[in-house]
Amino acid sequence: MKEAWIDLRAWRQFLAVAEELHFGRAAVRLHMTQPPVTQAIAQLEKTLGVLLFDRTRRRVALTPAGEALLPEVRELLARAQALPARARAAAAGEVGRVRLAFVSTIGFERLPAWVREFRARCPEVALELVEATGDVQLEAFARGEIDAGLMLHSPGFAPPGLERLAVSEEPLVLALPAKHALARVPKLPLAEVLAEPLVIFPRRILPSLHDAILGLYHAAGLAPRVAQEAIQMQTIVNLVWGGLGVAWVPQSVTQFRRAGVVYRSAAEFAAVGRRKTAAALPGCETSLVWPGGIDNPALARFVRFVQAQGLSHPWAQ
Repeated sequence: MKEAWIDLRAWRQFLAVAEELHFGRAAVRLHMTQPPVTQAIAQLEKTLGVLLFDRTRRRVALTPAGEALLPEVRELLARAQALPARARAAAAGEVGRVRLAFVSTIGFERLPAWVREFRARCPEVALELVEATGDVQLEAFARGEIDAGLMLHSPGFAPPGLERLAVSEEPLVLALPAKHALARVPKLPLAEVLAEPLVIFPRRILPSLHDAILGLYHAAGLAPRVAQEAIQMQTIVNLVWGGLGVAWVPQSVTQFRRAGVVYRSAAEFAAVGRRKTAAALPGCETSLVWPGGIDNPALARFVRFVQAQGLSHPWAQ
């Protein structure tokens, strides 16, 4: 059976009588005369089908049903009173939810610091985090399962159709087994490195960066010898440790300390002709992306927060 709707005014009248235990004083508190208060309580009891008060000429007392309702009604009215402020907070992005996907490289350093600071500033905005590669993020956007994503790509090549805020720039570095002969060479010859078997991520998850890495080989007139593909950067580094080949990874991956793997930066390569190797090696960029026309105030607040952190390039050579 469908319960009858009881408005907040009736509960306020119940609370006044329950706390005063006197209809006259409750009426004064409510800025009413006594008869309407008496009638309102009688109607409330009729609607509920239970007595809330024992009434005599000398006293008014709560029944067990009234006693049971009293704390619930206090909480209900307190929550109702807080609703206008909560609505304003939600409109200002101080309350809400942001479903944020991220690539593993941003999770090494920047993301943990952002989450900590943003939660301190906006404790009532729930940040729901999910690690996902770029292709998985695009599918999640299409299904409406995420609000924003942190994607890795070549500089300026964020996926089309999304708003974009660049948050980090960094170079690629070479990961190779510590026991490899090239690991002990002071100045790495790029041609010899490019002749090594390559461990790389599939093109579908990072097309712009995949193409940039392969472009490095093609510029040298070589076809890369892909020994193994792997999706996660940590897995790629582990495969390098296993001796399957060398890998080009964002320098933030060096935060992943893997015994038996060394990382070599562009500055440790021999010059290519008249130019430094650093000029030939591709870099990468991480962007915060989201669908255009933000209708989530909490997301808008998060975007402004990330924007205020500025563009990071702590690993620039």
